[in-house]
Amino acid sequence: MIPFTAIAVFGLSACTSGTSWKPAPLPLPEAWREAGGFPALASGDDLARWWSRFDDPVLNRLVAATLRHHPDAVSAEARVREFRARRDAARSTLFPAVDAGISGGSARTDRDGARNTATSYASALDASWEVDLFGRNRQAVQAAAARLGSANEALHAVHASLAAETALEYIRLRANEARLDVLRRNVKTREETARLAGWRRDAGEADALESSQASASLESARAAIPLLEQEIAGGRNTLARLVGRNPGGIDNWLDPTCGIPTTSPALVSRIPADTLRQRPDVRIAGYELLAAAAARRSAEASRFPSLRISGSLGTATPKAADFLDPRTTTANLLAGLTAPVFDAGRIRADIEASGALEEQAYETYRDTVLRALAETENALIACRRSNERLGILEQAATHAREADLLARRRYEVGEIDFLSVLDTQRTLLIIEESLLTTRADLTSSVVRLYQALGGGWSRTASNSEPTSTP
Repeated sequence: MIPFTAIAVFGLSACTSGTSWKPAPLPLPEAWREAGGFPALASGDDLARWWSRFDDPVLNRLVAATLRHHPDAVSAEARVREFRARRDAARSTLFPAVDAGISGGSARTDRDGARNTATSYASALDASWEVDLFGRNRQAVQAAAARLGSANEALHAVHASLAAETALEYIRLRANEARLDVLRRNVKTREETARLAGWRRDAGEADALESSQASASLESARAAIPLLEQEIAGGRNTLARLVGRNPGGIDNWLDPTCGIPTTSPALVSRIPADTLRQRPDVRIAGYELLAAAAARRSAEASRFPSLRISGSLGTATPKAADFLDPRTTTANLLAGLTAPVFDAGRIRADIEASGALEEQAYETYRDTVLRALAETENALIACRRSNERLGILEQAATHAREADLLARRRYEVGEIDFLSVLDTQRTLLIIEESLLTTRADLTSSVVRLYQALGGGWSRTASNSEPTSTP
């Protein structure tokens, strides 16, 4: 049984002060169940550029281009700018607002044949300030700041997702290229076998059945080549789209001689709490919970009185020459204290709605944490099982190659029939394709493990940990 500890992953312990609803403890495992068996990652290692661990310059170039040019990344950056401006707008409510104006005019009247013209000039400097006695505006600012933090984390989530998507598509492309190479080699072997079957038929050592079987086996292998070439072309176009290029725009980047990138899954030394603090989706849910808690506290502050101070300083004169004369200056200062007396339950309903939104945000946060734990455990399991399967298939491939070679030699001297050769060729092709698939699966599992551990973005570019108080 794994020991559990109830900890506040995101610093949320003070989010619910002043409300009847209280969050349930969030238990986290102290260690990963599937962490054993892999080399340990140094505790200070940064996973911001995990793709560089594959030591593949093409992959590095593709990921860098995707993070710069993909529309989702550009849009997420614009969203951060939007919420930064909204935070600044909310912050402005904590300070006085000052307006200035200058006016001038003339009025003409005709009475009893006499025409009179009156002119007037005025200037005013008006200021108003709502004193935040009970923190309503400060809580609104905190809510806006939390939403800015959520937008920042959404940008990090986009970067992490795009890096993983690019790496997975690149691995798929390299795996298909490797399969095509294996298939072409298998076709070459079957061509040799088909020629040998034809020679044996011509020499009277075999009947036409063996020659037909060899030819059918050869054409069956050849028929699989166009499908793989189609998948390879589609993979190249998908990568071009990810980096913001037209189809074929990065074909010169993709040297077909490169194999499937590999690296050791040495990624599991971080404890669950550290992983959850690193994951953008958990941080987004945490910021959303902070925003909901601040919005609820702002709604609660609406029950209390508000103090508004306003004043003006101006001049009024009928002559432009006296416009700056201090004797024409007027000033006034007003202060008003207002408190809600009767609103038919509006404030109470707003508070109740805000509390319900906070509870929803907490449940979303809790679900995100549980999903993060499950994804990491699943990625660890996939790495472990793929690694075990790879070792078994490597041994099987060695034996299958030996069997294929021996079968062809024994067929050449007439010791076995063609069906035995055909069977060994099919077995070898199946095992080699399974071996390539498993290699790609292992590398893909490592990519998903990096993603599950929160890699793919730089903490140095992010805001500091949020708190529940301004």
